[in-house]
Amino acid sequence: MVKHKSTTSSTLVRLSEDAYKTARRLADEEGKSLQAILDDAVRELDRQKFFAKVNAAYKTLRSDPKAWQEELQERAAWDGIMHP
Repeated sequence: MVKHKSTTSSTLVRLSEDAYKTARRLADEEGKSLQAILDDAVRELDRQKFFAKVNAAYKTLRSDPKAWQEELQERAAWDGIMHP
């Protein structure tokens, strides 16, 4: 178990033994606290999921030729506004 403390609250998080050992090793290697490693891991997973959704949305957009052309035209219009 890992106890997370912050200035506003405290939360108990249960980890498998393997996850704890990995987190502990990473904390030692990075010279960071276990809390910092877990915070980093959660932020990184959130970032990966965000970009996976963005990539899926662009894939869907590109699969529709008309919608993709509209996207490219809109980008060109913005380029003209932003870089006259």
